[in-house]
Amino acid sequence: MKNLLVGFLSFLLAISIDVQSASGNTKQTSGPEIKTKSGVVRGVTEGDVSSFKGIPFAAPPVGEFRWRPPQPVEAWEGVRDASEFGPTCAAVGWGAAAGTIQQGSSEDCLYLNVWTPATAKEGAKLPVMVWIHGGGFTGGSGNTNGAGFAKQGVILVSMNYRLGRLGHFAFPALSAERPEEAKGSYAFMDQIAALKWVQENISAFGGDPNNVTIFGFSAGGVSVHSLLTIPTASGLFHKAIGHSSGGRDGVLTGRPMNKENADALYPVSAETIGINFAKMHGIEGTDAEALAKLRALPVVKIVGGGETDGQGGPRIYPGPILDGKFVVETAESAYNAGRQAKVPLMIGNNSAEIGGGFVNSSTTKEELFALFGDLENEAKAAYDPDGTKEFAEVQARFNTDWVWAEPARFSARAFTAIGEPAYIFLFDYVPSYMKERAPYGPGHGTDISFAFDILGEGGGFGPPPTPTAEDQDVARTMNAYWVNFAKTGDPNGEGLPNWPLNKPETNQILEFQRDGKVVGETDPTKARLDVIEKAFKNRARIQTRGGI
Repeated sequence: MKNLLVGFLSFLLAISIDVQSASGNTKQTSGPEIKTKSGVVRGVTEGDVSSFKGIPFAAPPVGEFRWRPPQPVEAWEGVRDASEFGPTCAAVGWGAAAGTIQQGSSEDCLYLNVWTPATAKEGAKLPVMVWIHGGGFTGGSGNTNGAGFAKQGVILVSMNYRLGRLGHFAFPALSAERPEEAKGSYAFMDQIAALKWVQENISAFGGDPNNVTIFGFSAGGVSVHSLLTIPTASGLFHKAIGHSSGGRDGVLTGRPMNKENADALYPVSAETIGINFAKMHGIEGTDAEALAKLRALPVVKIVGGGETDGQGGPRIYPGPILDGKFVVETAESAYNAGRQAKVPLMIGNNSAEIGGGFVNSSTTKEELFALFGDLENEAKAAYDPDGTKEFAEVQARFNTDWVWAEPARFSARAFTAIGEPAYIFLFDYVPSYMKERAPYGPGHGTDISFAFDILGEGGGFGPPPTPTAEDQDVARTMNAYWVNFAKTGDPNGEGLPNWPLNKPETNQILEFQRDGKVVGETDPTKARLDVIEKAFKNRARIQTRGGI
């Protein structure tokens, strides 16, 4: 069941993100040229936007560098063509033939992309936004389209980072070798390497290295929380945005490296999972010889399908790892203690993120509400006051609130507590082409193409839907808020409805409503989130799909 769940989530992520461009560029012999620290890159100018794609920010993480921190890029001579995307990071699953990785993916994948206003010049000090893609840490791509931001005077950077067991892996011999190096969550190391590249190079593109906003969706949003709390990421960015990003422990948020039963949601350690994976491939022992055999496995056997339980057997995929040295604590732990980066935060989610048994395997309303214990009546009053709602709607609301909405409110309050501004959004607008398929509201990822203002771009899944004028108005408004936040740390601006600061005493948010209106208001989901907040003390009982 868990395999089906992870596969379903990856599929949802793939079809819901209309950011990725389905077309590539032919190689150019002319175009804008920028001198980076590693060499000159030549991009492409289309209209009022220039793009530079497939720029390496680290050496290929292959061979001896598999499960090592990202290594320095080898400088190149001459001019490097940057008109086409580099490969995405190796993944299988939906869209890949049996025994292969997805077309266009590779273990050699540490490349990033830059979109700038065509008029941008070195030293212009334009605000910079760094996008971290979603995909459950097992799929997805940073090969996006950042033109919507560049047209508004913001430089957009996107990157690829290692996925699946290439991105998160632990093994006793791996922990023992090179003790001075970071271990475990190589995906986060890649993201930090990309942010360091931005600090060293973005001024040459016209960007301001002292005005960098990180933002991400789903697993990319989880990454944002991690970067806000990983010590070595400190100072590499100055604002943060989380789309459907959570903020509490329990969903892809930190498995102990080598301690069993240290966490009710993560009872199996990452190293044990690594041993289980080795055994699945006939590799016995935990010494350097066993590690060498793991490094010699073909990439398709490493990434697998992102399985978590090996077809009913022992766990063989860890997700993010809490190693205690590189990732020193979870975001929830840091937020409770006020140890996070002191930066402005913007955070929110869609109104009907995902249905099904994503968090809990209950099959009826009665079964789900009973898990709330002495909060059962309060849960019923919040989710089904008249007793008439379908279980599918209650389940979708519960999943949304448990994984994304209440943790977003928790995170916002943590930033307010340390004196930083926090803004919460709720995206309830259903695009015209989805209205008949989304009775309870927009699902996971619907908001992303609106924030990027690239409706109708498509994502490789057939002809893109044609947006209506209302769709386009919502996209322009959403993008304007994001641009303003990147520029100043405040999303408000001329001609936009006021987005109030979120404070516990007022509990105000900005809602993109079902009818296309954008309204600053008291959070309409407050009663639901209040009961979820109280229920977290019994999270191990309610969250039957622990440590997803």
